[in-house]
Amino acid sequence: MDEFDYIATYFAPLTEGYPGAHSLADDTAEITPPNGRRVIVSADTLVAGVHFFTADAPAQIAQKALRVNLSDIAAAGAHPFAYTLALSLGETNRNEDWIAAFARGLQTDQLEFGIHLIGGDTTSTPGPLSISITIFGEAGETDAPGRGGAQSGDT
Repeated sequence: MDEFDYIATYFAPLTEGYPGAHSLADDTAEITPPNGRRVIVSADTLVAGVHFFTADAPAQIAQKALRVNLSDIAAAGAHPFAYTLALSLGETNRNEDWIAAFARGLQTDQLEFGIHLIGGDTTSTPGPLSISITIFGEAGETDAPGRGGAQSGDT
């Protein structure tokens, strides 16, 4: 399979239910926050051998990459709704079994946390596997103090 086949088979299905993702057929996604809401954004990159072991299960790697971002959104007092994925596959990860298991890990957390993949990029690298996720959350005018403004007792 080539990059476009992987995207169509494993990652486009993760956009179901989010029309602004255009089923990953476009290089952009559309985010329209509900009236009176704000979009809160966070991004993290994880690199094999630095942030996780290369022998870790692909589904667990995917979930760790997503959850470090989910925790940032929660710490800001926001509710996650969508994310983008930039996946740079090393030589040992460029196979269908690995990518399918990685996508299943994302799908598991999408269902648990009510979020959708809305875009990103997939490429190959001679270096280690690298995963960058940018996550989007929503908050009202007063319900997202951010980590710096949080107080004891904040929900």
